[in-house]
Amino acid sequence: MTGLRIRPRCRVVLDNDWAGDPDGLVALAHHLLSPANRVDAVTSTGLHPMFGSPRPTPADGAAVARELVDLLDLPVPVHADDAAAIAAAAAADDDLPLHVVCGGPLTNVAAAIELDPTAVERFRLVWVGGTIEDGVEEYNRDTDPEAAAYVLAQTGLAIDQFPLETYRRCGFSVAELEQRIGGAGPVGAFLWRQFEELPLPAFIELGEVWPLGDSPPVLVTALDDVTSTWTSPAPNRRVFTGVDVRLLLGDLLAKLERHAGQ
Repeated sequence: MTGLRIRPRCRVVLDNDWAGDPDGLVALAHHLLSPANRVDAVTSTGLHPMFGSPRPTPADGAAVARELVDLLDLPVPVHADDAAAIAAAAAADDDLPLHVVCGGPLTNVAAAIELDPTAVERFRLVWVGGTIEDGVEEYNRDTDPEAAAYVLAQTGLAIDQFPLETYRRCGFSVAELEQRIGGAGPVGAFLWRQFEELPLPAFIELGEVWPLGDSPPVLVTALDDVTSTWTSPAPNRRVFTGVDVRLLLGDLLAKLERHAGQ
């Protein structure tokens, strides 16, 4: 990957509704291509029925995530709707700290805590979801509000949160998606195809910008959040108010292009 010696600094379990917005798959590729984190497992949730997707189940999401993992030829297990995989990672005897990165509803995270309430002391949740401003709709929280309320109420759980107002700043133009990501070898072509083939309901109108909102957790796991900003509403919780978009998206493109060159 690089002439510099980069060792893993954390373990990562990635949880998302992979059959939905393809920004999750872009983030998955970014994590998998980052040598500073070690992806131990991928778990999947389902999609909200309002989208009327032909592939709405956790198994559908796991299938498309598995395609990407196989394309990268990595020995990472992919699970459908498997809270047990999260609980098992939290219980594992390993010197590396565990980050559970969730870019969708907190359904599986809540179920994992219910399976093993002591797990909250053994991992950090990095969640893309929620809002800073009250009364604003947000898909990841509102798809399973009970799970979100339950997880966020866990006082022993360390949480890094990227709310709506922050993750929407990771704008990427559709032209860049097609040219820079779609042109980055077989992995980039796979990712771009997910955007092209995404079944969108009629009420969604596309513009020329597509936020890569599920990408910011890479700053916490593999890169560095020192150039981002956050508030701390509780001792073990950070709510990010700004992210270093240049570092994040520059690193993503470099890793995709480097992998394509190899």
